[in-house]
Amino acid sequence: MASEQIQATKRVRKGYNRMAPRYDFLIGFCGSRFERWRQLAWSKVEGTRILEVGVGTGRNFPYYPRNVDITGVELSEGMMERAMEKALRNHINVALTQMDVQRLGFPDNTFDTVVATLVFCAVPDPVHGLMEIRRVVKPGGKVILLDHVLSANPLLAWLMNRFNPVMVRLWDDHINRRTAENVAQSGLTVEKVTDLSGIFKLIEARKGSG
Repeated sequence: MASEQIQATKRVRKGYNRMAPRYDFLIGFCGSRFERWRQLAWSKVEGTRILEVGVGTGRNFPYYPRNVDITGVELSEGMMERAMEKALRNHINVALTQMDVQRLGFPDNTFDTVVATLVFCAVPDPVHGLMEIRRVVKPGGKVILLDHVLSANPLLAWLMNRFNPVMVRLWDDHINRRTAENVAQSGLTVEKVTDLSGIFKLIEARKGSG
């Protein structure tokens, strides 16, 4: 991993550690539509071995399917601590560990489905992270991403590009990512992109079976 990427990852970890105590409060302002989108994303899961990347404070726990083996990874120890507390309190059956999506500690071809919600806006090298996901998902396995992306509206896209450095500095959040294109660049096949609200997309992709 390049030194610039390492430093950027450290900044993201520190930023989410600072945000962790108030993350659930802040995300609550996004309203119920985000929860509907999370539920929609998890309804697309296939197979019995599932990986959630960027588990955060466990916002997706209510939507986990039953009778499956779920592993959750999170970069920030502050966020992970809250996820562990929530999993214990609510009897959620999930194996949680602190890990960077850019360096996943799993063997090749491990998971049937990988899910990430509101994660790849913050990954310093998103294509590398997606390549790691491609590595650990089984041949023919599914990848499900819920995230905000650069708008197709030229004026809004210009504004998003203009203000992206400010958002990165304040929240470690890139608001101008082209995530579907990054997914394709990683070697995954994009099967479907659902437009949820202009800049929010649900991206369904698959690893080739060959």
